[in-house]
Amino acid sequence: MVVSRILCVLLGYLLGLFQTGYLYGKTQNIDIRQHGSGNAGTTNTLRTLGFKAGLITFVGDCGKALLAVVIARLIFRNFYPAEDAALLGLYAGLGAVLGHDYPFYMKFKGGKGIASTTGVIVGFFWPMAPLGCLVFLAIVFATQYVSLGSIILVTLFFVETVVLGQMGYLPVGAHSLPEVYVIIAFLALLAIYRHRANIQRLLSGTENKLVLKK
Repeated sequence: MVVSRILCVLLGYLLGLFQTGYLYGKTQNIDIRQHGSGNAGTTNTLRTLGFKAGLITFVGDCGKALLAVVIARLIFRNFYPAEDAALLGLYAGLGAVLGHDYPFYMKFKGGKGIASTTGVIVGFFWPMAPLGCLVFLAIVFATQYVSLGSIILVTLFFVETVVLGQMGYLPVGAHSLPEVYVIIAFLALLAIYRHRANIQRLLSGTENKLVLKK
């Protein structure tokens, strides 16, 4: 399945290249990367262009990763058992996050991967998503720090993955669990790495808060 893994990552990367925030910004005659934090993801689009733009960006970035997982599972279930197809779907999701974070046509400067990682989780095993999203929203509403909520969200996704995996609930075989843990851990660490500047500002008390205006 080595070749299949590589193909799934490539498939996901191609889908991940669809930069929702950047493309939406172009419809408003702006380059989202030249405004706010300079990031092409949901939060900067929300701050710069408003709630509607932020929602569209989230749905697009989450949806492309979800689509990558689903397409890979549908394709490879014809060649492998369902458990292995689920694992390959996760590789496609990984590729989608990489494509979102590092799009080659934008000089590898994309988003931070939170919405896309959420899409991966939904596509892989959707029951993991509600708790993480509720915790994320609670933290953001309580602190107004989207970055803090994002970091805790991806960390919680990893914890859920290990707990549910050890309980036998994930849609993969026991032999694939270590591989699943590594992929989800990589996605969590990648998201945290992409937030390294935010972490420094959180520690120094200078992080920007999310202020929604009418």
